[in-house]
Amino acid sequence: MCPPRSTRVVALRELRSQPEGRERSGSVTDFVGRRRELKELREDIARTGLDTLSGRKAKSPRARVLLIAGRPGSGRTALAEALVREVGADYPDGVLRTRLTSPGGQAVTTERAIRTLLEGLGEPTPPGAAEDELSSALRAALAHRRAILLVDDAADPYQVDALLPDTPECLVVITAEGPLTGIPDVRPCTLGGLDTPSGVQMLAQRIGDTRITVDPRAAEDLAEACGGQPAALALVGGWLAAHPKAAVSDVAKQLHDMPAGAGGPLGRGFRLVYESLPQPAQRTLRLLPLAPAGIVDSHTASALAGCSVAAAQATLDDFAGLGLLRHACDGLFQLPGCLVPLLRALLESKERAGEVELARARMLERTVRLLHSCRVMAEPDDPGADGADGAAGTEARERLEGLPRALRFPDRRAAATWLDTRLPALSAAATLAVADGGLDTLARRLVAALVRALAAHRGTAAAAPELYGLHRLVLDVAVRRDLHREQAAALLNLADLDAETGRTQEALERYRAALDAGRAANDPYATGRAMESVGGAYQELADWHRAADWFGRALSQALARGERADEARLYGRLGNVHTYAGRYGDALRSWRAAAAGYRKLADVPGQAKALSEMARIQEYAGRPEESLHTCREAVELARRAADLRLQAALQVRLADTLDRLGDPAAARLHRSAADRLLGDDPAACEIRSGSD
Repeated sequence: MCPPRSTRVVALRELRSQPEGRERSGSVTDFVGRRRELKELREDIARTGLDTLSGRKAKSPRARVLLIAGRPGSGRTALAEALVREVGADYPDGVLRTRLTSPGGQAVTTERAIRTLLEGLGEPTPPGAAEDELSSALRAALAHRRAILLVDDAADPYQVDALLPDTPECLVVITAEGPLTGIPDVRPCTLGGLDTPSGVQMLAQRIGDTRITVDPRAAEDLAEACGGQPAALALVGGWLAAHPKAAVSDVAKQLHDMPAGAGGPLGRGFRLVYESLPQPAQRTLRLLPLAPAGIVDSHTASALAGCSVAAAQATLDDFAGLGLLRHACDGLFQLPGCLVPLLRALLESKERAGEVELARARMLERTVRLLHSCRVMAEPDDPGADGADGAAGTEARERLEGLPRALRFPDRRAAATWLDTRLPALSAAATLAVADGGLDTLARRLVAALVRALAAHRGTAAAAPELYGLHRLVLDVAVRRDLHREQAAALLNLADLDAETGRTQEALERYRAALDAGRAANDPYATGRAMESVGGAYQELADWHRAADWFGRALSQALARGERADEARLYGRLGNVHTYAGRYGDALRSWRAAAAGYRKLADVPGQAKALSEMARIQEYAGRPEESLHTCREAVELARRAADLRLQAALQVRLADTLDRLGDPAAARLHRSAADRLLGDDPAACEIRSGSD
């Protein structure tokens, strides 16, 4: 078992950037053979580069890159891990891991891979950041570190190039199926099968020494029948361990007698194991390629096969013992990528398309319900709480009680751990469901449930990188289905994240697109929100005229609909823009209207802040007596609202105004009052230094 994945707290000495659902394969006890390859790889770290030998100068200093090439199932990842263990002491800043191909064969985006590495380093990953920006951030983060990057299952050199650190102090170890032409200064280490003694040793680790000692020649024959392929040896060894009375010689003969079309050593080993399974277990195994990112747990298997969670867990444990699955983190199993083509062939030949679609729908529905349960655990649960939080807690408990016991989490921490460890699979499930196109209703529910669970457990700001990708998925479905309301919502959410990360122009374009979608949906909320946001983007760009125009449009709609809270807020936003533009008369009228609106709403804090802004503008306009009167009125309202910081800011403003009116004694009294209100608040220095 490995600890839950966390992107928030990472020990510098032990950096682990887990790829999307990948376990750390190849432990100290189960790695055998490959001594020659390990020796050559270690020597290659310090060897003169190929560019230097040919007389070419490298364009820039880069990390040493080692490439381990071999077919899936050849043990390339286990060799990479063994190398990392041997040289790890020379790289005190730890090991970062990422994977560039999913077990199903789909390429992992470079953006996702870089985010995985940055999260492992504890570095921020701005939502929506472009690949170049993320690549630069990764190189900057590694510039002064001595670390190892283990890049698993690279498909092409372009994926890898964006990850390479610009420092020779780092080491990059890549695994791939073949040579990656285009990466300079790399000597590939190409893997064949294990030698016969190592193959026998691998079998002995799984079945013990007794049966090997009884018939060593049969063990050698079996290792040769497996072609020295570690994945085939693991399957055959697992089968022998599950059948302690079976003779090694019989198994070797059985493999030799299989037809040539059985798929080579791996195919023959898989066929041996698969055909020994009971029918229900065979069907469960055939359905496992439907698991997103090849990550499986008892709920996934239960939903796919239509069996109980307990039965699914027992089946998965059996599969792991047979070498069909690998144990990962916190109840998770990983489907080996080398077995996926074999299982998919069985799935296509033995399962009807309708049954496959039904199994996928059951899995997505189960995921949605688990996400609902996960989110509920993050909501308030105090039965004595008053107000909205108490009501939310009561509703949350009622929803939780309506779920089957198997779908409930014992506490918030367990739910958060589940979300963290399953996030790669959950993200992959959402992506695949949207790409499928046949389950759009379920896909929309899944994405919405994942967004809410992430926001509940991590907060919107911390979850922003994941939320950005999810909102893009919502947009894809909405555009495909002509769902204008959902399209507007997704565009608004994406634009908000763009705006928060400084991409104001991109945000502006999305806000305008959201406005068009809102109008197409005849959705006044979306159109009003979009118009206000367009105004906010222009305000950020210091285009005061356009900002005022768009705030005015949003205000007109709010006035027509009688939305008083929106009216008051928009009058305030107009007042701000007019102030920035130096149109103090227009600004005063807007803030006066805002104050009147808050008074009608009985919103005392809002009214106090509006009067505070009026006092500031009156002072800008050279009307200190009016400012003094308005400011005193605002102080009284701030006192009623128990807003100490606003009271203090207003006291400072009163002091500044009294200084200008030639009354320093009264000014000192108000500054003293501000100090008493603020006390030792460290955030109050800007208030003490002046209100403007």
